[in-house]
Amino acid sequence: MPTPITIFQAKQIVTMNPSNPKATHVAVREGKILGAGTLAELKGWGAYELDDTFKDHVLVPGFIEAHAHVLEGALAELPYTGYFDRKRIDGSTAKGIKSYAELIDFLKQLDQQLTPPDAPLIVQGFDPIYFPGERLAAKHLDQVSLTRPILVFHASGHLATVNTALMRASNITRATTVAGVGRDENGDPDGELQEMPAMALATAELHILMGIMGSEDGIRRYGAAARNAGLTTVTDMASMILMQPQDLATWQRVVNNPAFPARVASYNLAALAGVNADWTGVAAKIKDLQMHESSDKLRFPGVKFVIDGSIQGWTAVLNWPGYYTGEDHGLLLTVPEQFKDWMLPFHKAGIQVSVHCNGDKTADIMIDAVEDVLKEWAWLDHRHTVQHAQLLTSAQLRRMAKLGLCANFFTNHLWYWGDQHYEQTVGPERANRMEPCATAIREGVHFSLHTDANVTPLGHLHTMWCAVNRVTPSGRILGEEERISAYDALYATTVGAAYQMHMDSEIGSIEIGKLADFTVLEASPLDVKPIEIKDIGIWGTVVGGVKYPAPSA
Repeated sequence: MPTPITIFQAKQIVTMNPSNPKATHVAVREGKILGAGTLAELKGWGAYELDDTFKDHVLVPGFIEAHAHVLEGALAELPYTGYFDRKRIDGSTAKGIKSYAELIDFLKQLDQQLTPPDAPLIVQGFDPIYFPGERLAAKHLDQVSLTRPILVFHASGHLATVNTALMRASNITRATTVAGVGRDENGDPDGELQEMPAMALATAELHILMGIMGSEDGIRRYGAAARNAGLTTVTDMASMILMQPQDLATWQRVVNNPAFPARVASYNLAALAGVNADWTGVAAKIKDLQMHESSDKLRFPGVKFVIDGSIQGWTAVLNWPGYYTGEDHGLLLTVPEQFKDWMLPFHKAGIQVSVHCNGDKTADIMIDAVEDVLKEWAWLDHRHTVQHAQLLTSAQLRRMAKLGLCANFFTNHLWYWGDQHYEQTVGPERANRMEPCATAIREGVHFSLHTDANVTPLGHLHTMWCAVNRVTPSGRILGEEERISAYDALYATTVGAAYQMHMDSEIGSIEIGKLADFTVLEASPLDVKPIEIKDIGIWGTVVGGVKYPAPSA
């Protein structure tokens, strides 16, 4: 029997294929696209079944999230203490915490409910930058409990605040020499742990977090969150599979199951941030994953390095003149002269390298390293990517274009921390050039947009909205000259993201031969007013020709 063909009808199909930009129907066979056009144009492929589920909806290429983390699903089971209200995966809303008093009251409620009495209390999503003045410290958390270990995991993922009981249990003392342990005016640990080497001192609590990351339920929740946001491909941009090889079977079992509603691109950490390793051996392990463990739904495109912290945590590393206000806690998690040697084994093996560079100084380190490795080993299509890329200058983008580097802009920062960047962290001029999408277009740098979920919620309608409007909660327009069109924003979240991951021959546009991955919307982001993009309704997704409606559909 001939393989069945399904033709999906839609109110409008935005293909992002420049030679065939719009359609009303798309034909699918064996999970791939036979063609997009009118029904009359597609009938020639043979007998078909017409599916009109989307006759009142708009199809765009499946949104691709090229920098997020399974923590979006894993941490959903932990109490939320962020500033903004946040929608849960089940559709309910977690209310934001607006003051230290609210935080302490909430933690006291959790403490009373949690058993046994010595079980650690771990919460997530907190961000001290919204609370000017005294930073959260152990003395605040001690108001909740002097006996139960408490860890408040910050939204950035780069810091945590712990109470005295946890420091006592983890032997964090005045004598502790690990970089990133915050100190009070007397030189004693104040409870703030900056970056992974310091957070790793809270060993028991970190093991709990890592266990959640590798759990089946956490991965399933991640897939559900992707579907709800209209994402057909997501990354786990700090995969622990190389460090916890037992997790591989779990990922394969969950993601390759037909019920899982997304594709996953897993970028393994080469090592814990700031830790040296056998880079040639790590590269060989990633090649083995690529050759023997990949599937249509689970890929291993590259490797991830983290070489600084977060701007809002004052732990990103900036070039002169540094931070606008506040205390510079910048932590450089590599030796600049050695980073080329870290990258080279992956580059020579044909493995794309993604590097976390929030600060412009760390971007310089990565760009220099790429220039050096290219002199030693030619690879004209590497697509190594500056991740976050928040403070890239025009000069850096020109160098990146010459060297074939990509950028992945964290445009959600313009909304969630835009006012704080303008007023506190980097000041007006640099805040106005943050996430310089328009300059990247002018200089010829391929780029994508991302949420860094769980740092901010999954969802490309919001990243697009930020890139197009660049508006902050106070109503400030942050860098009008860096605004881009809705088309360019949609391109960045589809073709641009696919290109970055060397997957643009398979996904990113609706055209013949590609995988049948679509995002199903109530309206086209190209047709609504720019300020309305983030409010477009999402029906759900189609992945490989299979429909995955969101709960509200």
